[in-house]
Amino acid sequence: MKRREFIKHTALTTGLMTIGGVGLSSFADNKAKKITILHTNDVHSHIDPFGPDDGRNANKGGVARRATIIEDIRKENPNTLLLDAGDIFQGTPYFNFYGGELEFKLMSMLKYDVVTIGNHDFDNGIEGLHAQMPYAGFKFVSANYDFTNTVMDTFVKPYEIIIKDNIKIGIFGLGIALEGLVMKDLYKETKYLNPIEIAQDMSATLKNEEKCDLVICLSHLGYDYKNESNKVSDLSLAKATDNIDLIIGGHTHTFLKEPTLVKNRKDKDVLVNQVGCYGLYLGRIDFYFDSQKNKASYGRALMV
Repeated sequence: MKRREFIKHTALTTGLMTIGGVGLSSFADNKAKKITILHTNDVHSHIDPFGPDDGRNANKGGVARRATIIEDIRKENPNTLLLDAGDIFQGTPYFNFYGGELEFKLMSMLKYDVVTIGNHDFDNGIEGLHAQMPYAGFKFVSANYDFTNTVMDTFVKPYEIIIKDNIKIGIFGLGIALEGLVMKDLYKETKYLNPIEIAQDMSATLKNEEKCDLVICLSHLGYDYKNESNKVSDLSLAKATDNIDLIIGGHTHTFLKEPTLVKNRKDKDVLVNQVGCYGLYLGRIDFYFDSQKNKASYGRALMV
């Protein structure tokens, strides 16, 4: 094995990655706190597992299997959050028949904590999304969709804060530009705001004013657009902003075996992750905090 390959292999084997240059030894004692982040994106109303004849996805996925994995992880670590990065709706007859009610009921049973909104979540119109809100036992965040003049106005906040084991976690949401992607009569008076500017404001608020130990962006912007530099992606967002620790993405159905490490504009580490689509995988990232609340992380994708 070549030296470079050996170093890479060793780093992956040890798994734990520090954020901010702190030595791994500070996370080795029993006082280190562990926060587990589980996440999905672009599930697109896939309730059942794929059938035995569905090619490479045969016998994979399904809400029941995801529930079992989530339950086992929560038993292992009660300090676990479950998040989704949008496009909950559209893709199977369940959505056509129930309009999103079943998806929200099942996500509530799985005890999702916070989700953001994708473009396909407007497919029954903003009134159709609003009609399903009584079935949602979880929080919606979107900082760059201004719902002021719509029926969704009081149902979506820019961010939420959750405290687990005295670790303060701030979560805000970002959505993709709807114009040209979704018909205007579906999203009505929803206003789209610049995601980079909003992300700067939100992350500064969460880090500096709310004093969050961990700042997470739930993004439905898309992982990367190699040939379309005018589009804001998760990678370009990470590079252009401060104070974000983790971007959980959606929209492009990008599957990452492990998070991508990006340097932000102040040369600090940002993790960017996305786990494909249709509920085939569950993303997992474990954050470890030492007594000074310095962070280390380890992330991977779990097959459902």
